[in-house]
Amino acid sequence: MKRLTSILEGIGSAVLITKRAFFMLPSAPRIIRRVVEQAFIGGYASLPIVSVLCFFIGGVLALQAGTSMQDIGTKELIGTLVGESLVRELGPLIVAILVAGRVGSAITAELASMKVYNEVDALVTMNIPPERFLVLPRLLAVLLYMPVLTMIGIVVGWMGGAVVCKYVSFINLAPEQYFQSLRQYLTAQKIFDGLLKAEVFGFCVVLIACTIGLRTGGGPREIGNSVTRSVVTSLITILVLDFFITKALIG
Repeated sequence: MKRLTSILEGIGSAVLITKRAFFMLPSAPRIIRRVVEQAFIGGYASLPIVSVLCFFIGGVLALQAGTSMQDIGTKELIGTLVGESLVRELGPLIVAILVAGRVGSAITAELASMKVYNEVDALVTMNIPPERFLVLPRLLAVLLYMPVLTMIGIVVGWMGGAVVCKYVSFINLAPEQYFQSLRQYLTAQKIFDGLLKAEVFGFCVVLIACTIGLRTGGGPREIGNSVTRSVVTSLITILVLDFFITKALIG
């Protein structure tokens, strides 16, 4: 019962923080610099690891597909399988997990430290709402960089699949055939659905990180506990939301 109460309190805090943050949207022009700074920290700084991981995920998808599809004579459709898998599922999911591990943990650690060392209370004393100064720039930033980061990851994953198809001897599929197959069945609606998933995942990751960070109490030891709780909660939320969003988009 205590665990359930804690979960409900966390959800309530997240809703209140979101409400207070977006009530302050009229003041957004005054925090443009902080939004750009957070977009750089979260988006540009995450780009190398996203690119590397998505490249090899695309390559592994092509390798596994080539192994199976060669036996049934449909290896020309490897591009379709890799393209759709990355656009509709793996691209948004992998990027969101990386953002949870890299950006979400950093946000939680920073805000939890500010809370433990009374810096958040100092902001309140100076009549600076924490939701405007600490939360809103991060929420706006993730809405900006998440679709860009996801689209780059998807394209890099396609390229990884194309490289594997060309240079692995038992597949030996030309890039022209690979990308022709990819374009044949991929539609703008499917890309939009994938980017919509990424937006929802990224928003929830940052919101969870801010909520848990600002609710941290106790001493410095609690900072590490908050970071762990933030990452675990974010991963569970991403997977649960993935199921329901996919079901809604399919239905």
